[in-house]
Amino acid sequence: MNRKLIQVWLSAAVMAASAGVFAAREEHTFDVFVTIPTPAFYVIPSDSGWIHREQQLPWKVATSTLGSLRKYFDVKNVAGSIEARLDGRPYLSNGTDADDIALRVLFNGKLLSEHESGEVVSMTDAAPGKRVLLEVLPMPPADGVYKPGKYFGSVNMVFNAVLPDA
Repeated sequence: MNRKLIQVWLSAAVMAASAGVFAAREEHTFDVFVTIPTPAFYVIPSDSGWIHREQQLPWKVATSTLGSLRKYFDVKNVAGSIEARLDGRPYLSNGTDADDIALRVLFNGKLLSEHESGEVVSMTDAAPGKRVLLEVLPMPPADGVYKPGKYFGSVNMVFNAVLPDA
């Protein structure tokens, strides 16, 4: 009887020890972030799901042209207007400089420059907050013909809260 009891205990101990060897395991890691704007000044995408992802400009087969990117931003500055500029030249590249596709960037209908900041939201519109449109427009090549290939690029914008009398 003792021998039988010892065998049962040993069998149970071996099964318990080996259960971890046969257990299935999955792990998932993902990044979590949040941007909590100050109530006094912010320029944030209305739909935050796109800003950290690559955006595809639509290729229009019938006309052999590129479409634009249009996204909305929520903006506010309780103390004054909002200025913006580009941080670098916006363009798409396939690796060959001659094939680069220049991009025009408009924020709230105002053309952004990489050389100087300009007002994009007036003090009157910025104080209560407003939803404004960002447009990224590809400029056709000089010869009017886009060269085949995969193109990539970045648009970097810088926004500043402007105080009155600044």
